[in-house]
Amino acid sequence: MLNICMKITDVRALQPIGENSPPDWRTSLGQILVAVDTDCGITGYGVGGGGLSGMHVVRTVLRDLLLGKNPEEIAQLWTDMYQATLAFGRKGIAVMAISGVDLALWDLRGKAENLPVVALLGGSPGERIPTYHTVWDNQGLSSASEHSGFKLHLGKVSDPVQQEVIISSIEQARLQMGTDRLLMVDAWMKWDVDSTISISREIAAFQIEWIEEPLSPDDLVGYAILKEKSAVPIAGGEHEFTSAAFGPLIRHKLHSVLQPDVCWCGGLTELIKIYTMANEADLRVCPHRGCEIWALHAIAALDPQPLAETGRPWMTWVEGQPEIQKGTIELSERPGFGLTFDEHTLKH
Repeated sequence: MLNICMKITDVRALQPIGENSPPDWRTSLGQILVAVDTDCGITGYGVGGGGLSGMHVVRTVLRDLLLGKNPEEIAQLWTDMYQATLAFGRKGIAVMAISGVDLALWDLRGKAENLPVVALLGGSPGERIPTYHTVWDNQGLSSASEHSGFKLHLGKVSDPVQQEVIISSIEQARLQMGTDRLLMVDAWMKWDVDSTISISREIAAFQIEWIEEPLSPDDLVGYAILKEKSAVPIAGGEHEFTSAAFGPLIRHKLHSVLQPDVCWCGGLTELIKIYTMANEADLRVCPHRGCEIWALHAIAALDPQPLAETGRPWMTWVEGQPEIQKGTIELSERPGFGLTFDEHTLKH
């Protein structure tokens, strides 16, 4: 257990910019590093989102709330942070900010107990977890041999000609990679119900593991239709926030595969709840960017079908992230999340 005298003395946030960070919202509203300091000299680190806006939430509302509190009470602190941001939060940037703080608290607990987070969750380090790689076109398939499979990002399908191109791309991908590896398709919220049904029927023969986010996360009616009519399982949840919002997806089984992003959905505290709810409903969880250390501990401890998606290549400022070797990734025994940060050298 943590030292009962431990108190939070500061909550800080900065936005490191990695090499080749994309010149769009993924940088301007992207990852933030959150640090939670204590009177015992231990600092926990987490990664959230929201850019400068997320940092403002951390430095004002969340910091004021947490100063002097016992960091061991993670569940209660999460509830307090959620309630403090309820008027302007519930989803989006406020929850992204909470995610970073929550992950920092879990890192802090692991360091205080000299245990990796995976052990706090009932698992153990050392298991090799299979990986899959996300590519944006068929040219990226050359790296597929290093992974258990890959996910192909595809564009809009607003007319039949575009649908034919997409179906052809998926067919060529399957032919290129063979039949012994997983193949997934990511529509990134740019399809509609009719096009998804049509495409799913054409590509089902290519052994597609899932179609990811074909519709807006708000289109629950559309997802209910796809649940019944899509010839390929539907995945989603990357852009959803909190276990409460995942509730309808799980109760009505609108997604066969749930993909919360631990740095956005509310942190590890919420990811644990989502795993519990999904397991009770016999649904699969495959966290977004699962190879990144923040989700990897939960995958290793909680997932009956562990599979980890490759992470953001521009997160070069994260030191201690385990390497992918021969299509698998493995956690170390280092305490907390097992990462180190030299704040003085970070570009921000």
